[in-house]
Amino acid sequence: MFAVVRTGGKQYRVTAGDKIVVEKLAGEAGDKIDITDVLLAGEGSDLKSVAGLVVGAEIVAQAKGEKVTVFKKRRRHNYRRKKGHRQNHTILKIVSIGGEKAKAAKPKSEAAPAETKAAAAPAKAEKPAKAEAPAKKAEPKAKADKAPSTKDAAPAKAAAKKAPKAK
Repeated sequence: MFAVVRTGGKQYRVTAGDKIVVEKLAGEAGDKIDITDVLLAGEGSDLKSVAGLVVGAEIVAQAKGEKVTVFKKRRRHNYRRKKGHRQNHTILKIVSIGGEKAKAAKPKSEAAPAETKAAAAPAKAEKPAKAEAPAKKAEPKAKADKAPSTKDAAPAKAAAKKAPKAK
C-alpha cells in the first residue's frame, strides 16, 4: 500500500518501511509521529478514501543537509560577500499507512467546571465600550487661494488666435 503525504510544503510518495528526508519536525530520535495530511492512498491502481487516514512514522535522526555556499561579487567595486548555509532535516521511517487518528478524550468532569468559570469571569469584567466617532480627514485647500494657472489660460488664448478678427 502507498500514500502521498504533504509535510514541510513538499509531497512524498511513501510505503511502509521507506525512509524519507523532510524539513525539520519537532521531536527527537525514536519519537513516533503521525502525519495527518494524506493526499492520496491506495494499493496498485485502486484508490482508498483519505478521510481520517493517518501515516505513522518514527524519527530516525535530526540531521543537517549539505553546505550551500552563497558568494556575491560586484566587479570593480571591491564588493565580496561569502555566506554558508546548512538546512536542518528530519529523517523519518514510515512505520504504517492507514488507521484512524486517535482522538484525545478529556474527562468531562474536569473540562466542564473550567469552562464555566472562564466564561463567567470575563462577563463581569467587561464594560460597555464607548462609541468612538471615526477620525475626520483633513479637508483639501480651496483653489481660490491660488492664482489662475497658465494651463487654464492656454486654451482660451489658442481659441482666440483661431477665431477670425472682425474688421
